[in-house]
Amino acid sequence: MYTGIKHLHSTLAYVLLAGLIISILYVLFAYLQKRPYNRKMALLGLICAHLQFLVGIITYFVSPYGYGNISGEAMKDSIARLYFLEHPLIMLIAVVLITVGYSRAKRLDTPAKQNASVLVFYAIGLILVLSRIPWHVWPRW
Repeated sequence: MYTGIKHLHSTLAYVLLAGLIISILYVLFAYLQKRPYNRKMALLGLICAHLQFLVGIITYFVSPYGYGNISGEAMKDSIARLYFLEHPLIMLIAVVLITVGYSRAKRLDTPAKQNASVLVFYAIGLILVLSRIPWHVWPRW
């Protein structure tokens, strides 16, 4: 079961990155060209982030590197600490920021403010996601 969940989580990481980049670029061009806010394009990034986070929570509890690895000894190992503390915590913060950006945009009154809200919060979320991806286990092309 762990292997399947791990592969799903790894595959959805690509979907999340693509969804966030597409959403950010679309909103950026809409902002620069003063076009109306498109909630569906922002929703793409939000859904990808929430789906990946849900699978990540499951992975965290079934993985031998996640919840079962919490100890003082693991805090001394940078890889173990990344898996059980840094990665989940930063990803939670990123998903919260993405959700705040989307929810805030719904309440704002002008398309420029809506696009700016999504752009800023999604970009910060993407930077956080990229900062805590365990790059050492990603396949080399």
